Amino acid sequence: MVAISSSGSTRPGVRRSPVEIVATMGMFLTRMPAAEFYGLRTGRFGQWADGVTAMREDCASFAGYWRTHNESVLAAGGGPLWVVLGDSTAQGLGAPTPDLGYVGQVLSGLRLRTGLPWRVLNLSVSGSVIRDVLSRQLPALPARPDLVTCGIGVNDILYNAPGKLFGDLRSLLTAVPDGTVLLDLPVPAGVWGLLGRASVPYVARINRVIHQVAGTRGLPVARVSEQFTAPWTGKFASDRFHPSQDGYRDWTRALLTAIA
Repeated sequence: MVAISSSGSTRPGVRRSPVEIVATMGMFLTRMPAAEFYGLRTGRFGQWADGVTAMREDCASFAGYWRTHNESVLAAGGGPLWVVLGDSTAQGLGAPTPDLGYVGQVLSGLRLRTGLPWRVLNLSVSGSVIRDVLSRQLPALPARPDLVTCGIGVNDILYNAPGKLFGDLRSLLTAVPDGTVLLDLPVPAGVWGLLGRASVPYVARINRVIHQVAGTRGLPVARVSEQFTAPWTGKFASDRFHPSQDGYRDWTRALLTAIA
């Protein structure tokens, strides 16, 4: 299995996002001889699989964008530095271009609000889980950034058992630098049918831990769970998993509210 790292290179052994794995199976089904008979090739299922295929291509191009961007930021120096830790949502997947995800929108908001030439170093990697932030992204933090944000945990829901997830989460919340702004998880109420309804209590429990542990350290939390809400029309990308540009506006509002 090969995925794209934040540096834009391919690396074996890096996991794909859960939605991509499911869609890969879906595309296999849509190419079977019986797919056309059952309407899988032209129905909603086929359209969804096509959307995930397009998102997979964006994963490569978005990673390349941030690789080039990061290199120029580190070479140029200048204004205050914001470092981003996270997964594909920090990469901006689902938006038309990488700079229209929440990172690009918040960067514009920071510059407008402060009048300062903020820079952003985006260390996020699509498909990351909490352990990846601990082992790969945190060690890459430059000395004394002006702002650090971290949004991670959605992929852990499907990849890791609850015991490991909560153990890794507490380790992360202990390890991030003082002042780090954490993003809580979106709550999928009214999304993905029965699967969405079943996951709401679990996601809410994860968010309680984020808020409780962050509170003990005095870390601010961006309440994505309260901003990214219904009505959902237009807020998801073609893969029905990542936010769209409009959806990322809700994430942006949550993060700008939490940043002092």
